[in-house]
Amino acid sequence: MKVLPVHQEIKNYLKTRNLEKKFEKQINLFKENPFHPGLKTELLEPRKMKIWSFRIDRKFRALFIFHKKDVVEIIDVNDHYQ
Repeated sequence: MKVLPVHQEIKNYLKTRNLEKKFEKQINLFKENPFHPGLKTELLEPRKMKIWSFRIDRKFRALFIFHKKDVVEIIDVNDHYQ
């Protein structure tokens, strides 16, 4: 799986919340298997938007979209319980 470069705003968000190492670990796992059980990957509602998410940790999730079958873009990282 190829992950497109992450936007600078997302990098800043990760840095200010000390999530860089956790994010890197989860991205590496995601690249090997986007549907690994530890990621808890899910298709968000409304499903027709085709926005997916995976877990960074218990509180934060990364939102992504598929550009192609094996190319994704991380579009946001946010507090899962906001």
